[in-house]
Amino acid sequence: MRHALAIALLCLGHHAAALPAGVYLQELSSTDVRDALREGRRTIIIPVGGVEQNGPHMALGKHDFRVHALAGRIAAELGNALVAPVVAYVPEGRIAPPTEHMRYAGTISVPEAAFKAVIAGAARSFAQHGFTDIVILGDSGNYQAALKAVAEALNRDWKRGPARAHFIGDYYLAAQQPFHKLLRERGVSDAQIGSHAGAADTALMLAVDASRVWPGKAAAKAEGVLGDPRRASAELGTLGTELIVQRSVAAIRQATAAPR
Repeated sequence: MRHALAIALLCLGHHAAALPAGVYLQELSSTDVRDALREGRRTIIIPVGGVEQNGPHMALGKHDFRVHALAGRIAAELGNALVAPVVAYVPEGRIAPPTEHMRYAGTISVPEAAFKAVIAGAARSFAQHGFTDIVILGDSGNYQAALKAVAEALNRDWKRGPARAHFIGDYYLAAQQPFHKLLRERGVSDAQIGSHAGAADTALMLAVDASRVWPGKAAAKAEGVLGDPRRASAELGTLGTELIVQRSVAAIRQATAAPR
């Protein structure tokens, strides 16, 4: 009996050791990352989220939850990528006197210069360790230009080195007009789709993690909401998440395959 148990435990240990490592950097050990680099996994995704108000029906960390999950799917499909921790502290408006989302409780904002410095510092850290393709993608529209500027500045500095930064605007753009078109084809009006915490925004969150949405609190004219979240569903949101993943994967492959 003891002999059989020992064999079973030994087999279990070998099986566990043979399991593929995950894609999320913070869940790996330093030696895991070293080995991944040696095996050719030299692409790292820096996902950018944000903590902002999303009306009474959706969690403040909507962008963080979405980009964490979708970046993981993108990395898994690429097959040669890891995912860095989500950058959650982003520009969300002036702090005092407050503007934009900072007018609502719970929102966190940082100066753009500090935000860009964090992204650049993370990218330089990864380049130092041997990652050659640093992919930057963001879930919110308010800092897309800043992310692009960081990537361009890094590439100027890295002109003669092995590392490159890639701002992937397609990640954010896929959730805009292409997704909205699919929603309209299914009878969702532009007024319902909205531009913040409406049907489109809420549907994406439902598809990623429905526990972060509270449908009973959803209303068309709630404070901080532009659109009608009551029209959202996980089924509709899946149309958007598939668009985001597929278009991002294609854009990353194209960017990383381009001549250095």
